[in-house]
Amino acid sequence: MPTEPPYTLYPEISPYHATWIKRPHGHEIYVELSGNPHGKPIIFLHGGPGGGTNPKQRQFFDPKHYQIILFDQRGCGQSKPLGETNKNTTADLISDMEAIREHLCIKQWIIFGGSWGSALALAYATQYPKTIKALILRGIFLSRKTELDWFLDEVKSFFPEAHQTLLNFLPEDKRKNLIESYSELVFSSNIKISAPASIAWNRFEGGLLKLLPQTEENKTPSNEDIQNEIARARVQLHFIKDKCFIDGKKILEEVKKLKGIPATIIQGRYDMVCPPITAYELHQHMPHANFIMVPDAGHSASEPSMTSELIKATNHYRALS
Repeated sequence: MPTEPPYTLYPEISPYHATWIKRPHGHEIYVELSGNPHGKPIIFLHGGPGGGTNPKQRQFFDPKHYQIILFDQRGCGQSKPLGETNKNTTADLISDMEAIREHLCIKQWIIFGGSWGSALALAYATQYPKTIKALILRGIFLSRKTELDWFLDEVKSFFPEAHQTLLNFLPEDKRKNLIESYSELVFSSNIKISAPASIAWNRFEGGLLKLLPQTEENKTPSNEDIQNEIARARVQLHFIKDKCFIDGKKILEEVKKLKGIPATIIQGRYDMVCPPITAYELHQHMPHANFIMVPDAGHSASEPSMTSELIKATNHYRALS
């Protein structure tokens, strides 16, 4: 039986519209539209928390078929103020998504979310199921204690060097509570303290993303790069400190509301950031979903096998009426 050829990214495209939507407490949310202005709406939820969008993310979607919506979550990317954690919770992000949907006069949309974006997608979908046409979820994360313990400690079973490097950045007496200790540094008003701590924190996760280790680029970061590193670390630490302001166990119970909604769960077998057990458990609670365990992928959406499955899913949902 012939094997299916791998799917690859669509060609690069530019947005046909970009704007900032003003939200309460001084937040302005960056939103961009690309693809077909009259196409089926699909919204991309980036990871992190604290990540942001980038031009490559537009390329997961057929631009002739989809109205592609990317937005930077509060404190992230091009949203303002950069790195702001005040009034920045999952409930606020869900409220922002509704504001975007209403601003664009969309009745229903497809949600595409990976990593932290999968958690936000499920938190939103269980609250607003009638707005969902379909779900595409990758690298499932529900911010339960077991998942955070894995990321902050147990992953050292596979990445002892990376974990030790994370610890070594701190004095010995500050290594018991990584979140507290790194937050103290990352939130410092002195950039000579906050910048190196943010880079160390972000580099740890970055080193776990792919199945095969990546060589690091030794380039001098620009001032903009440094500000983005600090913002990413601040938002992520702010969220993790409060289990990302979600109840993962409750979400698993509430996904039964989504049983009539087409869904695809795509998970890398060797994901070291969000281990496959969470995706497996989600599928047990959403048995109607198409569950794909990618045998030769880690956490990153950019690994060829993972990219192929994600684009296969977005192509599949072009047929939805």
